[in-house]
Amino acid sequence: MSCCVGCCASLTCGLCTSAASTITKKSARLGYCGLFGLSLIVSWVLREIGTPLLKKISWINTSDTLSDEWFQAEAVLRVSLGNCLFFTILALLMIGIKDQNDRRDGWHHGGWVFKIVIWALLIFLMFFLPNSVTSVYGFISKFGAGFFLLVQVIILLDATHSWNDAWVAKDEHKWFVALLAVSVTCYIAAFTISGLLFIWFNPSGNDCGLNVFFLVMTMILALSFAIIALHPAVNGSLLPASVISVYCAYLCYTGLSAEPRDYACNGLNSSKAVTTSTLILGMLTTVLSVLYSALRAGSSTTFLSPPSSPRTGEGSPFLESEELETGKGKKEVESKPVSYSYTFFHLIFALASMYSAMLLSGWSSSENSELIDVGWTSVWVRISTEWVTAGLYIWSLLAPLVFPDREFY
Repeated sequence: MSCCVGCCASLTCGLCTSAASTITKKSARLGYCGLFGLSLIVSWVLREIGTPLLKKISWINTSDTLSDEWFQAEAVLRVSLGNCLFFTILALLMIGIKDQNDRRDGWHHGGWVFKIVIWALLIFLMFFLPNSVTSVYGFISKFGAGFFLLVQVIILLDATHSWNDAWVAKDEHKWFVALLAVSVTCYIAAFTISGLLFIWFNPSGNDCGLNVFFLVMTMILALSFAIIALHPAVNGSLLPASVISVYCAYLCYTGLSAEPRDYACNGLNSSKAVTTSTLILGMLTTVLSVLYSALRAGSSTTFLSPPSSPRTGEGSPFLESEELETGKGKKEVESKPVSYSYTFFHLIFALASMYSAMLLSGWSSSENSELIDVGWTSVWVRISTEWVTAGLYIWSLLAPLVFPDREFY
């Protein structure tokens, strides 16, 4: 029996080491994305089943008046805090790395078994902290999550402009037709969503002026995007305008669906199925934003790359280092600048950890009873994000006209 246990332990360690080695060879970014995804799973699981365990911990269960929802939010915040600390520590350690010969470059790409142990240990230790620490973190996370939403918007703008430029650069008739088809489809989807929202969130017999204002603003913004983008004086395109329109309609939906369940103008009544689907969409958007930032970091020269590094986006974005054979048969890492800012990369994950905590805890609001991400705080966060998205997109179109002497990318 002891021999079998020893063999199993040895095989498990060997498997972990092999997996970590594979991650290092392929891309460190994949490994960090995997850790972030695992933290989301742990947060969700503890939110659903961790309440009885937390109630047994004396320094967490300090009052008989604490609700189950409070314990659920507490579990999410503690996992998020550990995850955020892990990526913040890495961000601080990576400050100032400019080339791959820096010893810390190896810390970023290697030592995966050690880093996984540290990550798990940090999350575990967070459950020994007093409630006052997580209360402060919950307050700070609201601002960190808001900043992540801003970064998410910038990433979306970067993605849509890159998509448009890539198809236009092909300079073929079929690609221009594809651009037009996708743009028209997105605009149809945006106005269809807005029409459905008018039905769901403006029930007859109720004064739903606030909801109508949100929906009318969404439709006006969608039309404004197209008018400004197609104006002869503006160097714009219909594809980014249509994609941003769909995203604004989606944000409007998530905002309205987060209205309290007893609000008469919430035609969906914030049912469990609706809030769960909204949560899944929000988490999926978060994961895609983080993944895109990780991939884009290898090719962007403005937003995600270090100022002192030239563009090195040739080849696969996952291949982050090269090795050269020397005369003695030994391999050395070629001396060249890093292709993206490691510090900014880890900060993205730290901010995403805060955002995921707010998403799963309803922005630490006491309005939500048993539902996730429901309450007026969530409503205004979503609607404000929609307006900020619209403002940034319009500014990206008008900035070259306002500052003609400056060069914009």
